[in-house]
Amino acid sequence: MRSTVCYHAVDSHTEGMPTRVITGGVGVIPGATMFERRQRFVAEREHLRTLLMYEPRGHASMSGAILQPPTRPDADFGVLYIEVSGCLPMCGHGTIGVATVLVETGMVEVAEPETLVRLDTPAGLVTARVRVRDGHAESVTLENVASYCHALDQVVDVEGYGPVRYDIAYGGNFYAIVRLEDLGIPFDRAEKQRLLDAGLSIMKAINTQNPVAHPENPQINVCHHVYLEAPGSTAEHSRHAMAIHPGWFDRSPCGTGTSARMAQLHARRQLLVGQEFVNESFIGSRFVGQVLGETTVGGRPGILPSVTGRAWITGTAQYMLDPSDPYPAGFTL
Repeated sequence: MRSTVCYHAVDSHTEGMPTRVITGGVGVIPGATMFERRQRFVAEREHLRTLLMYEPRGHASMSGAILQPPTRPDADFGVLYIEVSGCLPMCGHGTIGVATVLVETGMVEVAEPETLVRLDTPAGLVTARVRVRDGHAESVTLENVASYCHALDQVVDVEGYGPVRYDIAYGGNFYAIVRLEDLGIPFDRAEKQRLLDAGLSIMKAINTQNPVAHPENPQINVCHHVYLEAPGSTAEHSRHAMAIHPGWFDRSPCGTGTSARMAQLHARRQLLVGQEFVNESFIGSRFVGQVLGETTVGGRPGILPSVTGRAWITGTAQYMLDPSDPYPAGFTL
């Protein structure tokens, strides 16, 4: 057996969505902050993301995280988030997966009933409170980065649909929130291709006609997620299909999407501080969110969100690359 690389991984899934946690083999990526490391990774090591996320080692909806030493003294680990769509500033389901892996592999000192893990992410410091019993991570509650509603009642002209109304909010990534009733598409997995096509068309229209930028970090400036809100959704329990660039659905309820959804509901005065919010994914899995408090983001009203979910370890692996492999950066279909 021969290989030019060897990457150590612990695979997991968070409420149905995979997180391949890379625990060794990458080395330290240069950068004074995790956001700078993300930029260096995108510029210089894109082939590593595609090797680990694309086929034949991954698949069309693959997601992962690369562990790094932290760049700040108040964090236990640094994390870079990778998936088929790129290198994200933050990933909620991925953070739940990372925290679960760190506890169950003993990479952090484990305490019961709760182990506190502080993660240095490109979007900022994220705290994970892991509920532990008999050494097993039963659930993880993220105290996510400050989230905010960027704009309400926006309209873009979408090919095939005409004017489409949406709200847009930030929870670690930008999310456009669209009512499926406005699109005339049933919330049904049998309609998944129509749902996905609509979501991709909407995000394309937003990025072309009405682009966004984070007020504190203008380099976070793209909408690659569309929250397709199911009929009957409320501020207590919301169902959705999350369309993601370049063309797949989140299997989990989406942690940063849950944070953005809560910011939008709070901006509409429908979700109060301390109120629990259940966010249900396209496959029926659930996260429980809560607005912990109010804050500001670049002078705009915002919230401090928490998101609770579960993850399970599915395997361990060493990913290799034979020098004669004809697909050294993977491939997509």
